[in-house]
Amino acid sequence: MRKIQAVAKKRANTIFGTGGSGGEEMEEMDDEEVGEVVEAERFLPNGDYYTGQWAGNFPHGQGKYWWTDGCMYVGEWHRGKTMGKGSFRWPSGATYEGNFKAGFMDGDGTYIGPNGDTYRGRWVMNVKQGRGVQELANGDVYDGEWCKGLHEGQGIYTWSNGNYYVGEWKGGGICGEGKMVWANGNVYQGHWEDGVPKGNGTFRWEDGSYYVGNWSRDPKEQNGNHYPSETSVTECTLIDWDPQHVFNVDLKDCKVCPADKVLILPSQKKLAVWRSAKTKEKHCYGIRPKRMSVDNVRLDRDFTRSSQSSCASDDTTSSTFHEDAPGFPPRGSPIRFPKVVAKKQGEVICKGHKNYELMLNLQLGIRHAVGRPGPSASLDLTPSAFDPKDKFWTRFPPEGSKSTPPHPSCEFKWKDYCPKVFRALRLLFNVDPADYMMSICGNEALRELSSPGKSGSFFYLTNDDRYMIKTMKKAEVKVLLRMLNAYFNHVRAFDNTLVTKYFGLHCVRLTGTAQKKVRFMIMGNLFCTGYTIHRRFDLKGSTFGRLTDKPESEIDATTTLKDLDLNYIFRLQKEWFEEFRKQVDRDCELLEQERIMDYSLLIGIHFRELGNAGGNHTVVENGEGSEPESSQADMDHLPQDPTCSGDMKLGICMPARVERTERRCDPEPQLVGEPTGDYYDVVLFFGIIDILQDYDITKKLEHAYKSFQHDSNSISAVDPKAYSRRFRDYIFKAFGEDS
Repeated sequence: MRKIQAVAKKRANTIFGTGGSGGEEMEEMDDEEVGEVVEAERFLPNGDYYTGQWAGNFPHGQGKYWWTDGCMYVGEWHRGKTMGKGSFRWPSGATYEGNFKAGFMDGDGTYIGPNGDTYRGRWVMNVKQGRGVQELANGDVYDGEWCKGLHEGQGIYTWSNGNYYVGEWKGGGICGEGKMVWANGNVYQGHWEDGVPKGNGTFRWEDGSYYVGNWSRDPKEQNGNHYPSETSVTECTLIDWDPQHVFNVDLKDCKVCPADKVLILPSQKKLAVWRSAKTKEKHCYGIRPKRMSVDNVRLDRDFTRSSQSSCASDDTTSSTFHEDAPGFPPRGSPIRFPKVVAKKQGEVICKGHKNYELMLNLQLGIRHAVGRPGPSASLDLTPSAFDPKDKFWTRFPPEGSKSTPPHPSCEFKWKDYCPKVFRALRLLFNVDPADYMMSICGNEALRELSSPGKSGSFFYLTNDDRYMIKTMKKAEVKVLLRMLNAYFNHVRAFDNTLVTKYFGLHCVRLTGTAQKKVRFMIMGNLFCTGYTIHRRFDLKGSTFGRLTDKPESEIDATTTLKDLDLNYIFRLQKEWFEEFRKQVDRDCELLEQERIMDYSLLIGIHFRELGNAGGNHTVVENGEGSEPESSQADMDHLPQDPTCSGDMKLGICMPARVERTERRCDPEPQLVGEPTGDYYDVVLFFGIIDILQDYDITKKLEHAYKSFQHDSNSISAVDPKAYSRRFRDYIFKAFGEDS
């Protein structure tokens, strides 16, 4: 029992705190943590029931778990996680049987939906990914490749009426080169787009006649030639045939049924386990047990910051640490999770605020720029659209004009930079113009973040958190306009790009003697999500000045930590990690080519164990530390995590795991600590930001000056090629493949 308690305390100190040990002790604890495996039956405090093998404080081995809502899992467990072969049954009658990994459907498995649809194939973190066969209840069958839960790659779809398509798919639909064969013997082979022929293709009849040409739903774009066979009756029969017959009749019964979605994922089902026999005894006497995580860690609302002085001992033969050693918390100290700020960040810009008129000017300008009539947005742009001289000034007098409405603000002029390009970018990023206008120019005021960034720029957030507005320096505007063509081609070519998404570039010039100009950039907010962001990091790969200087009392979930604060390795599933490496390389190549440096990877972490609770629990003191005294009902009815598997992209809403690390006391600061083996399920959000810093003469002088005082490799201001290399080396150490 003492051994188990010691391990529990050790784990409590390592989840977010700073207590730790050397690698040898960690290996021993990995073996000891499980403890003796016994057969057990557990009636859990929240009404769930478990029967099967049990070790220490969690299911381990073969076992069966029933949730109060009727869900059931039968199969293998590893330290409280569904891991290995197993089956999951939903109250609706749906079932999954196959491989599990850390609570996710992962590996080969079969899912039978409530309506009888059946999928047999590969899964990756609850998503159909790889080779698989879907048999639909209506008799249709798809056999082919999947990506992110959708048909993508090569595949065959057979309809119940005997028609079938074999060829390329994208995003769940027929797209690319492929062949459709009808039950009557007719065949179309050629290019497809959005499920219909588009581009060059050939339609053949069973008698050998065929039609070759360019296909389109628009009859005006359709053109081609008929070639009758020797056995056909007359050429006139074919001449009377209209190619639109294929769209209107032949393809009418060839609709692709969408893949069945799993409404409640096994990884979203929370497990409630008892801490120990001591807790069970308390419960029997009517004392409510403390809320525990599956990893047997007490959930508290804050956690202590990882102290930079907390380094592992240089003596590798030592297997323990002295609890009174400087920089280490006592072993029995509680885990303290980040304080979650309930209210939204920033100060609302209401009447009387110093920037109130500036906000009105911005909203008036956006409404005019986006709402005015004009040609439809197109992704096919001419070189002139990228010309920095392609800009328009509009005067906004308070009394209004022919093209502008009356307004309560001062007179100003409004300028749009390269409007066609940014209209195309909004189209490319699937931004609806009406929603865009409502987010920025609706009835709700913008919010100003409390302090300017390092560059002196101010940041504003829309009320719905979707967009961030940043004031720009003239030099930054010049850099963006210079690289705009390359940026547009890059984001168009790579759907998974991690670089910041830009939606508009504007300027407000106030009238009067000052003639003050304020330039604005509108970009996407990476952390606009239904998930609570518990921790955020800004990573560059340098060490000089890369430690948060805030006092510990001021650090909360909104604090952006830096490289030397990082105490995790981010573990991505294999396919995603490979895509991550490729995309970081592509994005860095773009920035290096454009002579950009000083960018960083912004990361937001949502810990699944914490859910979306706001941290409003009363904290009481006891002999072992602070623990939340929220009711069991409160914890069980926290909002479920948003289901995001269908919308998951690289860097957006990504299920992953983080592994805690510890830094050793080396002569030089250690950027990535040593792995401890402690893992936590998370949802990650990340992207590359601050991509407008040119390596100009100012940065060259900064590099020369700081190099005299510090190691040139430790400072941010370095040549773009060296910066890109160092950034990638660091990021590929901070991220790894989940084994």
